[in-house]
Amino acid sequence: MMYEATGRLLVTPVDKQAQTRSHRLCELGLGQRPEPGLDAFADRLARVMDAPYAMVNFVGGEGQFLAGLHLPESAPAALLEDEPGEVSEAAEGLLGRYLARDYGYCPHVVVRGRALVLEDVCDYPRFAGNPVVDEMGVRSYLGAPLLDRTGIALGTVCVVDVRPRPWGRAGLDTIKAMAAELTERIHRREAEGDLAAPL
Repeated sequence: MMYEATGRLLVTPVDKQAQTRSHRLCELGLGQRPEPGLDAFADRLARVMDAPYAMVNFVGGEGQFLAGLHLPESAPAALLEDEPGEVSEAAEGLLGRYLARDYGYCPHVVVRGRALVLEDVCDYPRFAGNPVVDEMGVRSYLGAPLLDRTGIALGTVCVVDVRPRPWGRAGLDTIKAMAAELTERIHRREAEGDLAAPL
């Protein structure tokens, strides 16, 4: 485990590849705008995993951008911002796409470069203290990295539930397969040279 000089447990891991990842995301035209194809991908992921929340998340040095997002109609939006540093317009029913780096578990996945399974986040002190537990009621998480051909994790695909979930081997295999499918789509779009093409 990593600790600050004060001895406090670091909740969010140090990301030594943040600058490289941000540059690569810019090259790929990702992480700056929502994409209908990624929202559709998140919708499909939520259906396949029977989860209320599903995301395609690109993690930069300063925060996270939810380029693909599936939320239940009753989702609390207090944590989501329309622009970095701005308050969400949740009162008007508009959900933003930015999260601080300290919210959620996707930054752990990109730093690790491998999937993360939390059937009950309360079983893990490091993860139970994350703000999404108290503020959004998150109890379980399953995420896999989008592994770029350059060797870095661009972001994640993930599902979240507000109750403990036994994701099991089938769930892990499914999330990894869907991450690989989306990564292939990203690489195909890059190879075709049309970064504005839908994913």
